[in-house]
Formats: sequence, C-alpha cells, structure tokens
Amino acid sequence: MKTTKNKWLELIIVLSAPLLSVIDVFIINIAIPTIKKGIHATDGEMQFVIAGYLLGYAAFLITGGRAGDHFGRKKVFFWGMFAFTVASCLCGLSQSALQLNVTRFFQGLSASFMVPQTIAFIQILFTDTRERAKAFGLYGITLGTAAAIGQVLGGYLSDTHWIIEGWRLVFFINLPIGIVTLWATYQYVNETEKHENTQFDYTGVLILTLALFSLIYPLIQGREAGWPLWSFGLLGLSFILFVFFIYNQKQKLTNNQNPLIDVRLFGIKDFNIGLIAVLFHFMLHTAYLLLSAVYLQNGLGISALDSGLYFIVPGILFVISSVMASRLIVTYGKRVLQIGVAILAVAFYFQMTLWKPGISIGLVIGLMGMWGFGNGLVLPSLLNIALKNVPSQYAGGAAGIYSTFQQTASALGVSLIGGVFFYFSKESWQVAYHFGIIGILVCLLMVGVMLQLLPVKQSGVDR
Repeated sequence: MKTTKNKWLELIIVLSAPLLSVIDVFIINIAIPTIKKGIHATDGEMQFVIAGYLLGYAAFLITGGRAGDHFGRKKVFFWGMFAFTVASCLCGLSQSALQLNVTRFFQGLSASFMVPQTIAFIQILFTDTRERAKAFGLYGITLGTAAAIGQVLGGYLSDTHWIIEGWRLVFFINLPIGIVTLWATYQYVNETEKHENTQFDYTGVLILTLALFSLIYPLIQGREAGWPLWSFGLLGLSFILFVFFIYNQKQKLTNNQNPLIDVRLFGIKDFNIGLIAVLFHFMLHTAYLLLSAVYLQNGLGISALDSGLYFIVPGILFVISSVMASRLIVTYGKRVLQIGVAILAVAFYFQMTLWKPGISIGLVIGLMGMWGFGNGLVLPSLLNIALKNVPSQYAGGAAGIYSTFQQTASALGVSLIGGVFFYFSKESWQVAYHFGIIGILVCLLMVGVMLQLLPVKQSGVDR
C-alpha cells in the first residue's frame, strides 16, 4: 500500500466527507416536488426525507467521533464512506416512501461516522496556528460550497431525465465520488494513533442516542402532526436523558473509565461560546437555504432549474470571502466574523422587505450574492474558533460534539424557523418569508452576541 506524508493531500481526500454529507442535506430542498411525485409520497413522508437524514446524522455524530479515537480514524472514515455510498445507491433505487426514508436514515447515520474524522484529521495534521486556520478555512469553504452545489444540483437533476428518473440521479451522483474517495483513502491517507487500551462507551452511546432522538424527532414531526401529547412527552424525556447522560459521563470520568464525552471539554470557555455561536448560525444557515428555495419557486414563481442556478453567484462569492477570511482571521481575529454578521444582517433585511412578486432578477441575485459573501466571512471560521484551544488528544470527542451541535442546529432550524414559515404560508408566501427571515435575524443576533463575548486573539495573544 502506498502512503504519503503530504498532509494537504490527505486533507483534500477527507474533505470529501463533509462535501458529500452537506450536498445530501440541501440537494433535496429543490428536488422534493419531483421526488414526491416519483414515489407517490405524502407531505409528511417527504418532510421525513430531510428529517430522517438529519436524525441519523445528529444522533450518532459523537459516537462517530469517539469511534475514530478508539478504532483508528482512517479505518472509521473508510468504512463510513463505504456505507454512505451504498446507502446513497439504495436511496436512488427506492420504490416507496418507506424505503426512501429508511435508507435516508442510514445514509445520515453513515455520514455521522465519516465527517467527524475530517475535523479530527485537521486537529492532528495541522499544529501550526496559521496552517490550521487555512485548513479549517478549507473545511468551511467545503461546507458552504456544498450547500450551494446541493441547491444547484437539486434543481438541475430534478429536471433531468437520462435513462432513469432525474430525482434518482440526486442520490446516484454520490457513487463515482465515493468510489474515487475510497481508493484515495486506501492509497494515501495514513492511520492515526488508536486508543485501543480503553473500553468503548456503549452505554453512553445508547443514552445519548435516545436523548437526541427524543429531542429531534418531536421537533421535526410535532408540527406536522399538530403537536400531539406524545411530542411534548418526548421533549420532556429528552431533558431527563440529557441530565442523566452528563451525570453518567462524569461518573465514568471520576472512576477512570472511558466516557463517550470528556466533560472537561466544557471547561474551555472559548469552546462553549463557539458551540453556541455554531448552534445559532447553522440554525439560520440551514433554514435560509430551505426558505429561499421554497420561496423562489412558490413565492416568486421561478422554476426549479432556475432556482437552483440562482445559488451559483452566492456560492462563488462564498468561496472568495472564505479564502479572504482564512487569511485575515489570523491577524484580525473575530472582527472578520463580526463584519460578516453585519453584511448578513443587511442582506436578510433587504430580502425581507424587497423580495416581492415582480422583483428584478438582478436584485434577487445581488441580495443572494451579498448573503453568500457575508456567510463566507463567518461560517468557515466558526469551526476554528470553537476548536482553537482544544488539546489534540481530545480531537475526536471535540469534533463529534461540534458536528453534533452543527447537525442538531440544522434540524432545529428546519423545524422551528421552517415551522414558522410553513405556518404563515397558509396566509401568503410573502408573509411566510417575512416571518421566517425575522426568525433568522434573531439567530443572527445571538451569533453576534457570542462573538462579542470572545476575546480578540492573534496567535494566542489578546489584542
């Protein structure tokens, strides 16, 4: 087997995990009408096409991160990518809504094992402050670019009919990328140090999975079902399980066992503040992509294909500003993110007030471009801020916690802000978009507050 010590090549290879996993969150947004028709699904079943993926993704992320510590990050990444590729193909072969929802859940589950390894590899491979900032910048660029690619591909492929139905290509597109990544991983990615001398925390996995399921499932499905009693019961149960989980993890740490989460991570102030910022930013980020995709089609009367193409310009501007941010943040710290938050606030406000039927295409694209540029200054660098002061031996656990917050936030954004949007859509799509953007602006305000609480640092020195 060939190996390489080129850490940048290894980074490019493992970045395929967040690329594919995020594409598969957003590629569904614009393709939903076509998929619904193709498998004769109900609205509730289609909602779970998104929700089931996020549920499987969020529920096992910390488990995936710790599995990399225990079994080896290359091994877990490889088999996670293999399972994701197989699950993607099964999604494309689905003949019913039930089959699609089950395979989407397992697609999300497999993503939860491969994505945390990418973050852990960055922590281990890049110890220099400037190099790590660039590596995290590339990770963030991948996330934002993948979101835009997902929207564009969803619109294009849903209108494409090549041998098979276009919506099936939404899932089969992962096959060639997965095969190339598996080969490159086997050939060129080096295994990391394992912690086989410690026992894997299977009971912690079970408790946390039940807690996350009890939180995410009712938030996503509760509104669709009219908020029945069981949804509130599950939310109450999730709180109890989370409290019990923290107690369980503290006890294992005290007894020198190997807990799923090292609770000492939450003693790092910047890590906690960064996680809260991540929570609110990904809530607004995922909600915005859903709301804008639906509103462009239903509110402004733009076709699915054209709606997808509208995300090209903001995607390009996102990449440009992300590259800028990865260089500027080393010198100017959190001020780069604060400028991005200000640009986002302006973009969202004018979208809320100006996006009406009859609006010019140029103004729509211009405001979306402003969103893309501002988002590029914020999203990539949030990861660097959250994990900056985390010791390398906690890389797997910290990566799992970060990714869990990220995906849970996405689920919360879709369910809470999306719930407000769809509730007011009964009145009009314009009113719905107005209230949805208000929810997004509230989240953006919280991101700004968290950034204000962080110190401005340059290479560990306060500025």
